[in-house]
Amino acid sequence: MQVARRLRFRNKIALAPMVRVGTLPMRLLALDYGADIVYCEELIDIKMVQCRRVENELLRTVDFVAPDERVMFRTCRREQDSVVFQMGTADPERALAVARLVENDVAAIDVNMGCPKEYSTKGGMGAALLSDPDKIEAVSTFGSHRGRASPEHLQETVQLAKRIEKTGVAAIGVHGRTKEERPQHPVHCDVIKAVVEAVSIPVLANGGSLDLVKSHSDIESFRSATGTSSVMLARAAMWNPSIFRPQGMLSLEQVMDAYIRHAVRYENHASNTKYCLCQMLRERMESPLGKLLHAAQTNAEICEAFGLGDFYRDTQEWLKVQQETLHANAGSPRSLDQPTLDGDVVTMPVKFIRREYPPQITPKMCLLEWSRREKLEQPSYETVRRPLDRAFQSTVTVAGKKYRSSMWWKSKKYAEQSAAIVCLRTLGLPEGRSGEEGVQIVGKRKREERLDDRAEGDGKIAEGRRDLSSAAHRKRRMSENGDSTAVYRAVTEQTAQ
Repeated sequence: MQVARRLRFRNKIALAPMVRVGTLPMRLLALDYGADIVYCEELIDIKMVQCRRVENELLRTVDFVAPDERVMFRTCRREQDSVVFQMGTADPERALAVARLVENDVAAIDVNMGCPKEYSTKGGMGAALLSDPDKIEAVSTFGSHRGRASPEHLQETVQLAKRIEKTGVAAIGVHGRTKEERPQHPVHCDVIKAVVEAVSIPVLANGGSLDLVKSHSDIESFRSATGTSSVMLARAAMWNPSIFRPQGMLSLEQVMDAYIRHAVRYENHASNTKYCLCQMLRERMESPLGKLLHAAQTNAEICEAFGLGDFYRDTQEWLKVQQETLHANAGSPRSLDQPTLDGDVVTMPVKFIRREYPPQITPKMCLLEWSRREKLEQPSYETVRRPLDRAFQSTVTVAGKKYRSSMWWKSKKYAEQSAAIVCLRTLGLPEGRSGEEGVQIVGKRKREERLDDRAEGDGKIAEGRRDLSSAAHRKRRMSENGDSTAVYRAVTEQTAQ
């Protein structure tokens, strides 16, 4: 694929892929300090294939958003020619679908064959791929690849590297430890060197943190020991990203300050910001600053802990102004979602967000209630499931016309709700959102209460009619038997005396 051609892997220093660390703020910080290439954290194909690409005008980023509205991957123009998208996959078809989704926003795509963690290997991904050469070849159709060394099976490792090279990949990254070994084990530079000598494509050496690379000047030593043209750093960069800086490393205080500014500017999730800062502080987590960080739960609290409270408030004010400007220029937010025809089906890229609706009201209920008032047939839903990722898409038919959301969902219920929203918006009807005017809906419970009240009222009317009938009957008998009544009264009065 063309994305691999945008990036050259020779004579480079890279930020290696790290789970929870390789998010946008850390990647930008590594570039600030001199990294040539930055890898994102491993992102799983089955999650990414469900995402939609969104251009975030407020943050000036491109976001890949999951059906539950989580941002799975965020990137920006600054890193477009340097960022490598690392994918966890064991399925060639899904891998290709994800590659096509992100190819225009990244510099290269990498397939992870090195992660030894269970969450990756249990799905046949990461280091588990090393035991299935045929599958490796099937997914090795683009980008670069990162795997692990195997000193006990050196010849097999070299042969696998050659086989991968023949698929046309741009580069191979080799971690100098086996999938069973951990950071405390020494890195096998000789195995990496054997791979370098066996292939003609660039090889990136990985695994030298702590053992060999403790400062920027050590990077060249690691490069020489492995014979590679390029080096990627993981833990050493996680502990202090300024290791990429040729002029020398900066203090942690300076580095953390710069990291937080990127995190706030790009609205990084607070838990991720906190995690990365904890990795930098390490043994200093018991210090007063570490305890403040440990207690912080939001980016605002993190900023206060690091003396950046004013920066946080200024940034939020700037974002607010930008948001208001965008809204003023765009008009109503709904104007962005214009209906289009896909054959005979009206489609829109809309989503159902449950928290925006009261507990007892949904778009489907609103559409059903409207159909009843208009004396139309009940809306019918036809839902299909995509084999690639088992996601759902639903089409609703109302008054002979079809409507659906162009988005796919993990939940069949949410797919149906999204289709109902498209129909309601097209017809200009209220959806039932909290605070929305014009919602005329009777929930099931209220409808039952109305029926109960009506039945109770009918019962009281019938009972009243029976009482009136009995009273009239007694009055008639008393008028017909006046003497008997007089005797009864006299006896009663005498008894009372």
